[in-house]
Amino acid sequence: MAGLPKRKPRNEKQLAMRFDVLTLFPEVFQGFLGQSVLKRAIDAGLVDVKLYNIRDWAKDKHHSVDDRPFGGGPGMVLKVEPVVDCAESVRRQDPDPGHLVMLTPQGRRLKQPDVERLAENKRILLLCGRYEGFDERIREILKPEEISLGDFVLCGGEVAAMAIIEAVIRLVPDVLGDEDSSASDSFSAPGRLLEFAQYTRPREYRGLKVPEVLLSGNHQAVAQWREENSKERTRRRRAD
Repeated sequence: MAGLPKRKPRNEKQLAMRFDVLTLFPEVFQGFLGQSVLKRAIDAGLVDVKLYNIRDWAKDKHHSVDDRPFGGGPGMVLKVEPVVDCAESVRRQDPDPGHLVMLTPQGRRLKQPDVERLAENKRILLLCGRYEGFDERIREILKPEEISLGDFVLCGGEVAAMAIIEAVIRLVPDVLGDEDSSASDSFSAPGRLLEFAQYTRPREYRGLKVPEVLLSGNHQAVAQWREENSKERTRRRRAD
């Protein structure tokens, strides 16, 4: 297993979310885990992220995890044995086997309701693909939920795993500090609208002024403006 050195939590809050990342490149996550909101959540003991190198479950002396596809074709395919052995071994580490997610362009496109559903789990395992994809028997044996970031192809599932971790931890209680921060995000319930326009100082820049209503101190008027702005943005930018 690879990962960052264990940090001692600074408070007594109970761990709310555990992520287990199964990857061929655990080093990719080092900087990601040591920055910003995620780092603070890990330090506070609210979130834990464990990294596992799938190669550690390869049985040959070269630690092979891929091979040529049967039937011919370009590229290499991730082998069934090390991936399945890795996933099953990691799941057995905890009484809660967790929710297994396979990151693949063939999966369902991730949307905010999916993130909210994932956040209901206490443990999520993220299986990162590489090369030409997974041996089909991995799907048949592990029966993971398959998720894609969108209709495009990445070099591997690591970036997608980071995106899911970032999206989910925003919904973990106490991670953001202000619970209203995630409630007003784009695509969040109940309206699933884009977030309204935001402004800060200065009040005017290059002839562009902050809307007067936001400077009025009238909270009801501000709320109404934001709601209308959110609806208009959604109509213009995301008619779907």
